[in-house]
Amino acid sequence: IIIIVLGVLTWKSCHELDPFRPIESDAKPVRIQVVALQWKWLFIYPEHGIASVNYLVVPAGTPLRFAITSAGVMNSFFVPQLGSQIYAMSGMATRLYLQADKPGKYPGLSAQFSGAGFSDMRFVVEAVPPDQFATWLTSTQGTGEKLDISTYGKLGRPGLVAKPVTFGSVAPGVFESAIRNAIQ
Repeated sequence: IIIIVLGVLTWKSCHELDPFRPIESDAKPVRIQVVALQWKWLFIYPEHGIASVNYLVVPAGTPLRFAITSAGVMNSFFVPQLGSQIYAMSGMATRLYLQADKPGKYPGLSAQFSGAGFSDMRFVVEAVPPDQFATWLTSTQGTGEKLDISTYGKLGRPGLVAKPVTFGSVAPGVFESAIRNAIQ
């Protein structure tokens, strides 16, 4: 009987922690597409038409729905203070649900060795109040460079970025092309 009780408790608690399970909330999740590049992270906000490299701004208290892939070698997306770590693999997309309950800066990293620059493959998740997130979206849209196939090709070359970068617009299909490895 003890083994059955422990088995049921283990089964139930493991499924409650499933990273593929959506977070229950009245708020609509923010969709974010993530591409692991050598040795940087690309974040695309498909519903808002913007993108950033090594910097992720999110609304606090709102579920985040990630679609994650790798443009090259297998990598590992991990924000320790927010929850689960999950692998990014070339040719496929996986999903992950996270939520920052309160405003703050949360460090993210690659937890998978992927070459000489992997130890610098870090990013910051900045959780801000929802109204501040809306302001950031508006101020980012239409400013700076456009993320298109050509720009993505340059960004996809191995190397580090000196500071976070934002793109004020994103051409349709960049994430899907990354999954298909159509951009080299």
